[in-house]
Amino acid sequence: MKQKLSIVKVGSNLIEDDKGFIRILELFSKMPGNKIMVHGGGKKATQIGNKLGIEAKMINGRRITDEKSLEIAIMVYGGLVSKQIVAQLQAFGTNAIGMSGADANAIIAHKRPVTKVDFGYVGDVDKVNAYGIFKLLQAGFTPIFCALTHNGKGQLFNTNADTIAAEVAIAMSDQFDTTLYYCFEKKGVLENVDDDDSLITHINSKTYEELLAYGIISDGMLPKMHNCFYALRNQVSKVCIGDISMLEEGNPNFTTLTL
Repeated sequence: MKQKLSIVKVGSNLIEDDKGFIRILELFSKMPGNKIMVHGGGKKATQIGNKLGIEAKMINGRRITDEKSLEIAIMVYGGLVSKQIVAQLQAFGTNAIGMSGADANAIIAHKRPVTKVDFGYVGDVDKVNAYGIFKLLQAGFTPIFCALTHNGKGQLFNTNADTIAAEVAIAMSDQFDTTLYYCFEKKGVLENVDDDDSLITHINSKTYEELLAYGIISDGMLPKMHNCFYALRNQVSKVCIGDISMLEEGNPNFTTLTL
């Protein structure tokens, strides 16, 4: 029987919420067994960039990463946010280690090809070094991945944290029984985005297609759900979407996705 592995992706809004930030790290530290965290930091990067006179550029909600923006991303994701998370987890008794895709050659990527839009230094994942991550877990470390990858030739890339979480979960599923948690500010997938009580607690492939057809899943939830089902189709056992309380033992109020 495979050992269990939990992978928790933490969204930018939770990182900005001081109380929520501490609470999710506390809950994460209490999760039993092997675990990995993946975090964003886009909002913090925008704030720091504005202070330095480097304005964030977005197209259709996606960040354009030019050379200066990449420097901000490296400083904020791989530095400020990563080290704050690692230090707090150490305080909670979790022996965390901050990681980018370049550390231990963990995540190789290539620059996203230019089609209608040139996203700049944005990376699409090619390969995850599952063996290296396994050895870290085996040694008692808890990897904390930021949203940075590399191409093996010295170039770092800004890479979507939801995608990193899915790719790491898929790569680790050969070795582990893996559950992927997407933790953000909502209770889960909602029938009505303005009504927190309209939570959909379970979605499978069939209901997913129906929700798409009715336009219930739309906008920013679309890429997140794409990553969820991409992971499920590639050996990940279960995917969950919800707020901080999802990590509380015995709490049923979140969305579980299965094939």
